[in-house]
Amino acid sequence: MLEVNKVRKDFPILDVMYDGKRITYLDSAATSQKPVQVIDRVSEYYRNYNSNIHRGIYKISEKATEEYISSKEKAAKLINSGSYSEIVYTKNATDAINLVAASWGNKNIGKGDHILITEMEHHSNIVPWQMLAERKGAVLDYVSVDKSTYTLDEQSLEMGLENNPKIFAFTHTSNVLGTINDAKRLTKMAHKAGAAVLLDGAQSVPHMKVDVNEIGADFIAFSSHKMLGPAGIGVLRAGRDVLEKMDPLITGGDMILSVEKHKSTWNSLPWKFEAGTPNVEGGIGFGAAIDYLNMIGLDDIRRHEIELTKYAIESLEGEKGLHIYGPDRLDIKGGIVSFSIDRAHPHDIATIFDSFGIAIRAGHHCAMPLVKSVLELPAVARMSFYLYNDEEEVDQAVQAIKKVKEIFHVG
Repeated sequence: MLEVNKVRKDFPILDVMYDGKRITYLDSAATSQKPVQVIDRVSEYYRNYNSNIHRGIYKISEKATEEYISSKEKAAKLINSGSYSEIVYTKNATDAINLVAASWGNKNIGKGDHILITEMEHHSNIVPWQMLAERKGAVLDYVSVDKSTYTLDEQSLEMGLENNPKIFAFTHTSNVLGTINDAKRLTKMAHKAGAAVLLDGAQSVPHMKVDVNEIGADFIAFSSHKMLGPAGIGVLRAGRDVLEKMDPLITGGDMILSVEKHKSTWNSLPWKFEAGTPNVEGGIGFGAAIDYLNMIGLDDIRRHEIELTKYAIESLEGEKGLHIYGPDRLDIKGGIVSFSIDRAHPHDIATIFDSFGIAIRAGHHCAMPLVKSVLELPAVARMSFYLYNDEEEVDQAVQAIKKVKEIFHVG
């Protein structure tokens, strides 16, 4: 069982006061806070062995290299991948998806080919495919969202797969609805139709156990900053056979094995895709974040978020003029509660929440097709929970909602 009071002591920012109010942070779907264990590990790197990796034949460079590679090994183990050679570090999940679209897509997508995504996607899993389709003369298809259940429409999914797409790219957990898609089933269906699969794990890997071998996706992308680690580092995981066939997008130092005047050969995996000086401190901090998540336990984190989401929804039942978006079933819903209030713009809602010291997100959440076409709204407000949130913070959010309703004369 997750001991929230004990966990909260590891996060210094939760004791920071603004305008006399302690921060209530309900925006972890955007970025997570960092425990002192991560902060200290990054500080330790800068204080004790700051150096470049792979290049120095001296002790602190060897230490930095060892810690950086260790973080890759931890990331591979976290998602039950194979060797760390399958773990390519990118800037974030967005960068990882762009790498697949530009490198794998350039070789495997041709004129008239179909690319399949869903209406749930973050812009990071829409725009790269739009650009690829435009470059190659391919067709971009969408699986629609059932407006009554906030899950993928089965008929639309089947129709999309009937076009024999070359790739099916979909989110594991919607950053707006919280919908958790059955990644294993969808991957199996896509493979049967002859499609490769890219799984956007930005909102799932930080919150639950994700087994890439069980799911079977060809690619998975996720970000350190959403799972207690530093910003500026993310993961693209793919099998060695797939990565070997892909061309690097960025070239320069460290990603080469040899350079002649008119020809170069690439380094071994995963370094082939990591040109130049990497985000060494980011990788080391990411390793510390994975250690922390393993110490707490992803199963316990998932149970805690289900309980907190349930408590939030039940606490808001009966609030007139309040509308919550997402599946009713908590077993297929992440710790995300998106909502709107009659007559109140989400930006105004967020401003009033801020006056209570509560941080939430308001807008289209980088998912404009979903918010505009499915929810038929210009924007929504969103509370998102993580391992350091508790019921008292939900109670504060409920009071903030009541204040919004009072200001805008709702109900």
